[in-house]
Parts: sequence; structure tokens; C-alpha cells
Amino acid sequence: MIREFKTFIAVARDGTFTGAGRQLGLTQSAVSAQMRRLEDYLGVTLFERTAKSAVLNAAGREMVPQAEELVAMAERMASSAGAGHVSGLLRVGAIASVQQSVLVDALAQFRDTFPDVRVRVVPGVSLSLLGQVDAGEIDMAVLIRPPFALPPELAWRPLLREPVVLAAPAALPAQPWRELLAGHPFIRYDRSSFGGRLVDMFLKKHRIAVREAVELDEMEAIANLVRRGLGVALLPHTRQFDTDGLRLYGLGDAGFDREIGLVARLPHDPGSLAGHLADCLIQAAEIPRDDGA
Repeated sequence: MIREFKTFIAVARDGTFTGAGRQLGLTQSAVSAQMRRLEDYLGVTLFERTAKSAVLNAAGREMVPQAEELVAMAERMASSAGAGHVSGLLRVGAIASVQQSVLVDALAQFRDTFPDVRVRVVPGVSLSLLGQVDAGEIDMAVLIRPPFALPPELAWRPLLREPVVLAAPAALPAQPWRELLAGHPFIRYDRSSFGGRLVDMFLKKHRIAVREAVELDEMEAIANLVRRGLGVALLPHTRQFDTDGLRLYGLGDAGFDREIGLVARLPHDPGSLAGHLADCLIQAAEIPRDDGA
């Protein structure tokens, strides 16, 4: 009945048979059939059914943490029986910059141990990925730390900190970073993103007025605009940062970081597949950055 319990957890997180089926690759009727089998097995009704919906009742809500514990235990048993024979699917969300660095190293290590486990990488911006973890649509996500408290059912595990620097065209003569910000058009990190909010808070805190030219969220695109001489930008110095055509300036005492971390649902089970991948991400984040010095 492990499959039925997994489907039950997906229904509990999504709130509908249709949405849970979409996550699991099942039709609505297949999900409904599995839930009927589970109810028959347990001898209790788990849902209040209407013509268009099926909502967890009191017994169903009480069953959710027990089902999660049972599924986690089954995964631990499969892991201890021999990692090379473990199969399954992990859904991992990741912002663009992480996909090109930490996630690559972590997946290489993870697949050495679990070659038969499929990993689906879901791209997105931090806010969207956070919502998908909360909804149970993905198992975990690597993203920028939110500027607000997480829901109690989600856990945050820090991975790395990236200092924010001022990027200017290499052709510009060296000068203090404040003069560069005041004297040249500003390529802004999208304010709707978590990282962009950090930049906006920095500018307001230090009362720095800028002449905005372009606003976007893609880091490499921002760097390319700076290389072409369209302005200057405040960017996180990521591991894969290409400094060609750029001159980077530290912000001194005013400096701040962008924190990258892992968000997953509680309870955290270190013996599960998701727990193993989380450990690989933490180890990958500890690899020293090559600054090209």
C-alpha cells in the first residue's frame, strides 16, 4: 500500500485529486481508485466527497503525519537494502545561478550513490519555487533566502553566501563605487525577486539615488548589459561569475550578501532520498570558489 499512501500525501498537499494526479502522472480516476483502496484497507473514510471535490475529513487530517512517517520509513528501508537498487523520482527546484554550480556538483555526487533515481530539476525564481515546495509540487528547492518568515511546516538550511558587488564596464576608469552608481545608468536587479529586494533595501538604506535604465532578473543578462556599456549594476558574485569585460568593486563597510539555501517540508528525514540529496548539496556548497586569482 506504499503507493496509495504516497498518493494520499500528494492529495493532502494539493487539496484535489486532479492536482495530485498531475504531480504523479496519474489520471483523476486512478487517484480516486487508489484512495478508495486505501480507505478500504484502513477501514475509515478519509474524505468528504461532493460532486466536484474531495476534502480531507478529521480522520484524513489525522492520518497525514502517520502516512508521511510510513513512506519515509519505506524509503529508509529501501536505501539500507542497497543504494544501487533504489529507484524513484526527486523533484528539485533551483534558481538559474545554482543550476550552473552547486546543483551540478551535488547531482554528480548523488548519482554516484543512487544511479537509478531520476531527478527532475524545476527552474524558477525564488518566490515561485517556495510556493511549489509549500504546495508539495516539488520535494525541495535551492533559492535565495526569503525576506520573511517561512511557514512552520517548511525548514530552511543555509548553503552559501554570495557577496554583492558593483559591476562596471572594464573600459571605465577605476573610481569609488558610489561615484559609479551616481554617474552612470543603473541596470537594476528585478525588485520583485528576493535578491532584487536586497539591492533595493541597500540603496534606500544608504540614500543612494540611481538613474535606472533597465530592470530584469537574469544575472548573466545583467552582466552582458554592463559589458556593452549600458550602465553599472549591483550583482551577487556567484561561483560561475564571468569577469571578462567587467571591473568589480567591493562595497566596503556597506557590503551585504545574498544567502542561498535549501527549503524542504518538515519533518526532515536524513535517511530519505531527499535527505541524501540535501547532504550532497551541503557538501557541494562547501567546495571553495575559484575566483580566477
